[in-house]
This record gives sequence, structure tokens and C-alpha cells, in this order.
Amino acid sequence: MLTLHHLNQSRSFRILWLLCELNALYGIPFKVIMHERTKSHLAPKELTDIHPMGKAPILVDETRGRTLAESGFIIEYLLRHYDKDGKLSPTDETWEDYAFWLHFAESSMMPLLVMRLIMSKVATKSPLLVRPIAKKIADKVESLVIQGNIAQSFGLLNAHLLNKDWIAGDFTGADVQAYFAVKALQSRGGLGDWDNVKAWLNRCENRSAYRQAVEQGGKIFE
Repeated sequence: MLTLHHLNQSRSFRILWLLCELNALYGIPFKVIMHERTKSHLAPKELTDIHPMGKAPILVDETRGRTLAESGFIIEYLLRHYDKDGKLSPTDETWEDYAFWLHFAESSMMPLLVMRLIMSKVATKSPLLVRPIAKKIADKVESLVIQGNIAQSFGLLNAHLLNKDWIAGDFTGADVQAYFAVKALQSRGGLGDWDNVKAWLNRCENRSAYRQAVEQGGKIFE
């Protein structure tokens, strides 16, 4: 049995989605334990009792006696041990695209969005007297660092998806990994004229396993 400790509106949605894909293909059973964020919008303390990192996703593989953290690693683990026929895994020809985007999504795309979120909190949650200064700093970081790098990173994905349905040949774990960053940007009205990315996002959300994941774990962004 695979058990996913899932946090609402978090990156653990990707693992829930992949589990739904594996269940649809191979009938692999899994269960989901839901956790709710604290009033500070942080992960609850009980997750630390399951894994020292205390962050979702956490996957417990009872069969293999493993407790896993980190989305990219969990995706790789699930594909290696449970994608029996390689239906969600890259071929030798598509492996480079798969590996690049699996890592690029989390190491280059997501940090920019996290930085944007943090700077927005700094601008709006600072003490009242310093809030105007904090907002100016946040706006400067946005214009100097965040905007241009987001345009570069997501523009690269848009160019890659020209005449492609999926990131690495057929649908793979790389699509699952990249989805969260793209959805996060879309939720803030930021996909602009990246039509290839928009079409890819629609294809992701039209998958039956994706819809099953939403039913079980809720939408990522309300």
C-alpha cells in the first residue's frame, strides 16, 4: 500500500495526480491522508512526526518500508518501481527532455514564483509605518529580478512545446512536475500570450486521472 500525506493547496497535488495515473494504468492501490494548513498557512506540525522535513508531499511505501519526501524524487521513485510497462516514463530518445524539465521546473521556475509570493507578503504584511518602503523594495525586486526571469523560464517552456503535446514525447512524470509551476503562474493571471503552454495546461487538466486527483485532494488554487 502506498500512502500519501497530502497538504491542501500544495505541491503534493502532483504526487496525488501521479498516483491516480498509476492506479488507472495498473490498478495500484493507494490512500490519501489529508492535512490542513495552519492559520499561518504553514504545514501542520504532525507532518514532522512522519518525516523530519515536515513538508508535503510525504509518501509512505509500506511494501518497501520507505518514507519519502521531495516531489521530484518521489516521481522518480514511483516511475522506477511502479510504472511496470514504462507508460509514464521517458524512452531513451526522450530522456534528456524528461530529465531537464523535471529538474528545471523545480529549480528554475518555482523559486521565482516563491520569491514573488514572499515579496508580496513583505509588501502587505509589514508594520504599517514601514509598509510603503517595503512595497517599494518589493516592486524593485519584481522589476529587476522576478519579471524578466519568469519571462525567460516560461518562454523557454512555451518554445519547447511548439508542435508538441507533451514535454518529453508522450505524457510523463515531467509533465506532472512542471504542471504546478505553470498553474501557479496562471492563477495569478500570468500566462500572457504563451499559447503553447496554455494548450498543454488544458491537455493536462483534461486527463481523467487529473480530474480524479482534484476530486480527492481539491484544486491547487481556488
